[in-house]
Amino acid sequence: MADKDLFIDLSLVDFDNHVAGIDDIRQINPQRFEMEQLTAIVHDDIEAGIFVAYKDISTEDFWVRGHMPGMPLMPGVVMLEACAQACSYFGQRHDLLGSEMLGFGGLDNVRFRDPVIPGERFVIICRLVKARRNRMIICDFQGVVNGNLACEGTLRGIPIPVDLLRAELDSRKPC
Repeated sequence: MADKDLFIDLSLVDFDNHVAGIDDIRQINPQRFEMEQLTAIVHDDIEAGIFVAYKDISTEDFWVRGHMPGMPLMPGVVMLEACAQACSYFGQRHDLLGSEMLGFGGLDNVRFRDPVIPGERFVIICRLVKARRNRMIICDFQGVVNGNLACEGTLRGIPIPVDLLRAELDSRKPC
């Protein structure tokens, strides 16, 4: 896929100049350990509604050993999680939803186009479509590897009722 088909010309993005590194990402995104799917944020343009992040894929990633033995391919669900984390960071960083936490609300028109393997950089481009405060955020996303589109689709983020969820979890703890 040529850059002209992407939401942003990636040759204009400085991948050596991080807008946010892993410690900054952790300030906003709650995922930790195996579930952290972002390495850095390299472009954040709220005016244009365009955001670029990446995940460096390593032989140490949790899925490599089992998906698939001898031919490790990044699972589609992990690609989607990385894209969701990028869109969530963008929404939370700019307080687009007005909630403490943003969660998966749905996916539309998802397509997988190219494999992602260890040693590659999975670049995530998000484009804001709509944000309805306290209701939903909608972003189109593209996952790119070596200039090729690996996945694309539309993602919906919803506010997570953190206080209610914590109260429910606390009520389930053994006395």
